[in-house]
Formats: sequence, C-alpha cells, structure tokens
Amino acid sequence: MRDDLSAKVHALKDLVAYQQGAVVSRTLIDKDVGTVTLFSFDQDQGLREHTAPYDAMVLILDGEAEVSIEGKPLHLAVGEMTIMPANRPHKLRALTPFKMLLIMVRSK
Repeated sequence: MRDDLSAKVHALKDLVAYQQGAVVSRTLIDKDVGTVTLFSFDQDQGLREHTAPYDAMVLILDGEAEVSIEGKPLHLAVGEMTIMPANRPHKLRALTPFKMLLIMVRSK
C-alpha cells in the first residue's frame, strides 16, 4: 500500500489526472493477492483486446466507457461496474474522457 495514501481521506477520481491523447495509471495497492489501480483515459483512447490470468473488476469514476468482454460490448457510466473474468478476451475504449478503478484479484 502506498504510504502517502494511508489513513487519509481521498476522492478517488482526483488521484489521477487526464492527459491529452493518453492513458494514465496510478497503482494504489500492489500485493501478492491483487492490485488496485486507477486509470484515466482521454476520449477515444483504450486498451487493445487482451486476456489476464485473474478476475478484474472495473468501476467507472468519471465519464463513459465501452468495455467489451468476449466481443460483447458493455456501456458503462459513472458508478457502474463490471467483472472481467480471468482468461477471457476483453478491451476498453473511452466514449468520453473517463476514469476507472481496476481491482484485480489473483487466484492461488
């Protein structure tokens, strides 16, 4: 856990800034059992289709995104979330500039 964030109150969406034409990330927790990472995506930015060996939860903090899991597009807005199952192809695309919290849980 990042010591500069411990035992303080934080507004999640303010912990990562937008950058024109870019995807920005900030890892908040990185442990053997999983990670918690904030992302910001400028409009039309995204992550290409890929798989991950662990389940991951995406929670939208600002803006709107399309998350596709196994080719099925899901439209997510502020306060909405989805689970991206382990080993299933997924991708993300910013419909507007958006910020998300990604929580990845590793299996034993």
